[in-house]
Amino acid sequence: MIAPTGPQDRMRELARRGVRGFRISPPERDAASWLESPGIAAMWQAVGEDGLAMCPLINPEALPAVGELCRRHPRTRVVIDHCARIGTSGEIRKPDLAALCRLAEHPHLHVKVSAFYALGKKQAPYTDLAPMIRRLRDALGAERLMWASDCPYQVQNGHTYAASIGLIRDRLDFLTSTDREWLLRRTAEKVFFS
Repeated sequence: MIAPTGPQDRMRELARRGVRGFRISPPERDAASWLESPGIAAMWQAVGEDGLAMCPLINPEALPAVGELCRRHPRTRVVIDHCARIGTSGEIRKPDLAALCRLAEHPHLHVKVSAFYALGKKQAPYTDLAPMIRRLRDALGAERLMWASDCPYQVQNGHTYAASIGLIRDRLDFLTSTDREWLLRRTAEKVFFS
């Protein structure tokens, strides 16, 4: 076997071992640097060609760079982790949410609706996050949203999976049963296991 030589070769080797998504975070919180990086371009290209997913763990200020990468690599599946961390300050800022919703124009972009312990009021039952989740559902559709466990962080400091999943399953009256099915199972199946 020939040893992998570039980032795309290493990613393809990991994919052969069952990896379906690759989490990336910008260096020094500077996602704009991604736009000039040949390594990032090669990674996004390889992920798009191989039907895998790029999973940026970002803050809202990185959304424009992610949008540009989606434009440059339209076949690449993208799964933004934890609603782009909108609301970690305790406030769901409307401009941040609008920036995330604008990325709905990229058909292969998805959002993990997760890390409720770290967003908004940071208290179960997390219903203060309902307007943000509704706006994301309206912009992207339930088929492009997925709940995520955020293991092990969601179960620390008194937070529980029951409260996290209960927000989606039981507390958001604007979600249909089909929406819930997409958020809790089908979107992840489509993105990572199709």
